[in-house]
Amino acid sequence: MTQVRQAPRPDVTGFFDPATHTLTYLVSDPATGAAAIIDPVLDYDPAAARTSTGSIERVLEAVRERGLTLERVLETHAHADHLTGADEIRTRTGAPIGIGEKITRVQKTFGDLFEATDVTPDAVVFDETYADSARFMLGAIEVEVLHTPGHTPACVSYRIGDAAFVGDTLFMPDYGTARCDFPGGDARTLYRSIQRLLALPDDTRVFVGHDYLPEGRSEFLWETTVAAQKAGNIHVGGGRSEDDFVAMREARDATLTAPQLILPALQVNIRAGALPPAEASGQRFLKLPLNAI
Repeated sequence: MTQVRQAPRPDVTGFFDPATHTLTYLVSDPATGAAAIIDPVLDYDPAAARTSTGSIERVLEAVRERGLTLERVLETHAHADHLTGADEIRTRTGAPIGIGEKITRVQKTFGDLFEATDVTPDAVVFDETYADSARFMLGAIEVEVLHTPGHTPACVSYRIGDAAFVGDTLFMPDYGTARCDFPGGDARTLYRSIQRLLALPDDTRVFVGHDYLPEGRSEFLWETTVAAQKAGNIHVGGGRSEDDFVAMREARDATLTAPQLILPALQVNIRAGALPPAEASGQRFLKLPLNAI
C-alpha cells in the first residue's frame, strides 16, 4: 500500500489587531527555528496622523522569546485597510520583504494617484517579488507562492507545509470573501482564485487575513480548513456557481464604503511600509487627493 506523505506542519501564531481587524502571522519551522512574518501592522492613529510600533513589538518579542531566526517578511498584497509594518521590521532585523510580482500594477495605479515620484519601475521597494508557483525554503519547509488575484491584481497566498495564508481572498466560512471593487479587482477572477485554494488537500489549515464578527459569533477567529471552506463558506461553499458568486459579490460591493485608512495605507504600502520622502524641512506628509476615489 502506498503511504500518503504528510505535509510538514509549521508552527503558526496569529496576532490580531483590533483597530483594523488584521491578522499578522508568525510562521516557523519547528526543526530549524527559521521564521517568517506575514502581513505585519504599523499602528496608525488617523486623528493625530501618528504612527507607532506596538503591534510590531509584540511579534518581534515572540521571535526573540522563542529563539527564532527571522528570514523573511511576506506580504499577501498591498493592503487598503492598514499600514504595513514590513519596512520597520526590515530596518530593525535586516529581513527581506517579499510580495507577488504583480505588485507593479498596484504601484503604477496608486503611484500615479499620489504622484509618488519615488515609486518607479527602477526603484527597489520590495526585496523579492514572486512569480506564480515560485518556491523557496523556510528552514526545512517549502513555501509555494500562489497568485490569487481578484481582491487586487497582485494578491498572493503562501502555502507553507500544511498551512495556507490567504490574505483577503477568503475570510472565515461564516463571513465569506473579500470585496473586489478596488482598481484591478474582479469578482470572476476572485472566484477562480478561490477554486484554486479549495483544490488544496481538505486538511490544509487556512489562515485568513482579517476577521470580523458576523451576527451570532462573539469571538474573533482566523484558522479554518479547506474542507470547512468548501462545505460552509457562505459565499462560495456548497459548490456555488461562478455566475451566482459574481452576481452576489458585485451587488454586495456596490453597497460598501471605502475603507477608513485606504488613502494613508496605500501610499505607504506601495513603498513596502516606508513613509513618503521627507520635505526640505525634514517633515514627512501623507497626501489626501480630493474626490479621487
